Amino acid sequence: MDNAMALKGRCLCGAVGLSVEIEKQNVAACHCRMCRTWGGGPLLALESVRRVSIDGDKAVVYYASSDWAERAFCRHCGTHLFYRLTSGDHYAVPAGLVDQGEAWTLDSEIFIDEKPPWYHFGNDTQRMTGQEVFDAFGPGQDTPGE
Repeated sequence: MDNAMALKGRCLCGAVGLSVEIEKQNVAACHCRMCRTWGGGPLLALESVRRVSIDGDKAVVYYASSDWAERAFCRHCGTHLFYRLTSGDHYAVPAGLVDQGEAWTLDSEIFIDEKPPWYHFGNDTQRMTGQEVFDAFGPGQDTPGE
């Protein structure tokens, strides 16, 4: 049985729309320095993304944040659209971009060793250090982060 959800979202100025198909209503937090610099805090993203369709792709700018991944944002308003691996189909879409009040579950945190001490999440999550992420998935594979 297919339990996929179809979600839609738009950037702040409306120039870019995303249609996102997800497998489950889970959210992951990435605490890596790059994600925190990009958004001012941990990236809270949908990780079970099957497909992303873009409306208004001429307004999308891509930034190669590492040798294996890039981040996309709207060229007009700067809204963060997604993080994706350059090989494969892994997308991390900020939950707030498509959130319409769904019953999300924060179930995992990565790069926990880079998390600053001034915040924490109170619920129980699977937690992985940066090294554990790379050991489990390796750069260029289906993994979030940097």
